Amino acid sequence: MKIIETERLYLRELKMDDCNELSKVLSDPESMQYYPHPFTQEEVKNWIKWNEKNYKQYKHGLWAIVLKEGDTFIGDCGITMQNIDGVRLPEIGFHIIKEYWNKGYATEAASACKEYAFNVLGYSEIFSYTTLKNIPSQKVAEKIGMETYKFFEKNGEQQIVQVAYKSL
Repeated sequence: MKIIETERLYLRELKMDDCNELSKVLSDPESMQYYPHPFTQEEVKNWIKWNEKNYKQYKHGLWAIVLKEGDTFIGDCGITMQNIDGVRLPEIGFHIIKEYWNKGYATEAASACKEYAFNVLGYSEIFSYTTLKNIPSQKVAEKIGMETYKFFEKNGEQQIVQVAYKSL
């Protein structure tokens, strides 16, 4: 079932059958360089289970990103509730399989998720946060209209929080 559709992509709920494809990004050391470590197969399964819980609890989570052309799984993107410096906030996150980097897919999916957060879920603001070193993710946030909100420290590393507000 398609949750969001864009020009080139559609987003749908993750399912356990996505484990091997999702592992291509979540278990890749380069893709996960801003995380404590690449995920094991068990951690990828737990990631899918966590998102399945989010779908039930919040009506959103990280969704599978699928290229319309060829029906190809290329990563995940969506909205999760995150503890950002002690406050629970809706956050857009994404992970794209390396061979699909620099093609605008993260920006296209994240932009659609931002609109979904505002127009379907009714959020008035949406956040993104990452380590200060993760420039590619910060650039995606900027491209979808986010601006710097604040900085904080997590696990001994500086984090940057970006925000977009629903326009009236």
